[in-house]
Amino acid sequence: MDIACVCGETDALSGESRNGSIELSCHSCGRVWIRDEAARCPRCAESDLQTVPLAIVEKGRGTQLSVVGVRVISLCSSCDEDRLREYHDNRPNPLMPSELPTVAPEDRLK
Repeated sequence: MDIACVCGETDALSGESRNGSIELSCHSCGRVWIRDEAARCPRCAESDLQTVPLAIVEKGRGTQLSVVGVRVISLCSSCDEDRLREYHDNRPNPLMPSELPTVAPEDRLK
């Protein structure tokens, strides 16, 4: 979860546990606030997120692609509706990345 102050600061922050919550302090502007425990979408601020496995893909031999691992990501039910549909249509397989490592960036046609 990325945490940022309303002033935009992401590094000069500290937190302290208080009564079951975490109190955050911004050392740039001095603001103090209680961290929202629920993860939220960075685009629409909704808390309706679904965690899905995302495949980590590497180029193997020739044109072969290999899934070498999986990492868990959170997708918003509103903003990422198409990606969630793609995942649910292909379950139990992990969601494939949007960009595949089939061609090196310098070799792509312009």
